[in-house]
Amino acid sequence: MPLHFTAQEFDHRKARALAALDDSDLNALLLFAPESHFWISGYDTFGFAMFQCMVLTRQGDLHLLTRMPDLRQARHTSVLPDDHIHIWEERFDSTPADDLARLLSDLGVTGRIGFENATAGLSDANGQAVRAAVPGLVETPDLIRHLRREKSPAEVAMHRKAAALSDDALDAGLAVTGAGAFEGEILAAMQGAVFRGGGDYAGNEFIIGSGDGALLCRYFSGRRHLDGQDQLTLEWSGAYARYHAAMMRTVLVGAPSEAHLRMHAACEEALAASEAAIRPGAPMGDVHGAHCRVFDAHGYGAARLQACGYGMGAVYTPIWVDFPMFTEANPVLMQENQVFFLHMILMDSDSGHAMTLGHSVLVTADGCERLSRHGTGLLCR
Repeated sequence: MPLHFTAQEFDHRKARALAALDDSDLNALLLFAPESHFWISGYDTFGFAMFQCMVLTRQGDLHLLTRMPDLRQARHTSVLPDDHIHIWEERFDSTPADDLARLLSDLGVTGRIGFENATAGLSDANGQAVRAAVPGLVETPDLIRHLRREKSPAEVAMHRKAAALSDDALDAGLAVTGAGAFEGEILAAMQGAVFRGGGDYAGNEFIIGSGDGALLCRYFSGRRHLDGQDQLTLEWSGAYARYHAAMMRTVLVGAPSEAHLRMHAACEEALAASEAAIRPGAPMGDVHGAHCRVFDAHGYGAARLQACGYGMGAVYTPIWVDFPMFTEANPVLMQENQVFFLHMILMDSDSGHAMTLGHSVLVTADGCERLSRHGTGLLCR
């Protein structure tokens, strides 16, 4: 059984979840987010793409309702006993939401029932079916998400391994980057380094773009060879036991232009200012404000984005973002042992120049710690 944490760790997490249920006056919680399943039981699958729900009762029992292909997956990856794994029957007219209602009835669950409604693990159609089958549900999108933000020592260790894999991926990518290099070879080297290090697929595709594509912040299909004078934007994350530690860099091919040098200097200053604003008890909006002040002072107000980072955790596709995000005036208070990805991004569509700089940090008792072994100097090949 490939459990990444001890039974005591899972017991502690469940106890925290039960306390949150009690505080919210809930008799049960319907978990649809795959991150919640993994956090509370170790259950690890992409089966959430279909209908899947984990039930946490106020008595502390965990039950899973899933499809047949995930029966053995649950046995192999989770702490759930066999009699707590339930299979809904697949037919052309299956109604798994009704199966969930029957399971709740069998468990004697009535009254106020919370459910996770803000997750890729619950489509709109399935959400409507659940509301119709289980009336009176209470929306609780952040109950488990909030508990996951503060990482245990064992989780911090996973983030450190993920960060080391991110560093390894950068080393591997840089080794094959240069004039004439094929983007596909760079991606293969980076992803291969993560796999060779025992890591996983990340929560979204590694992002790569050169030339005009360096100004994009999303993966897109289609590869090209680098020119003798080029810019290459990379955003990637090592993942270990689903835990992430993302990084971002713009690599220059050939001699750096004055425009790129100025943009990189601003990114370094903005990253340092953002890190200086991180401390337990401070609002996340402070970090965003620090990032904005630096970029605006350098005249890059129109080239910066509207967010400068977000939480990291054990997350699943379609994205590795673990909310909340560093956005304007975000009042959410930072906590010790949270992990964040800070990304300083400048995309100047008028000049065609891009520059990015980012890595993951751990919130400490009085600030933050960079998890990457790499410095922040300009990368040229």
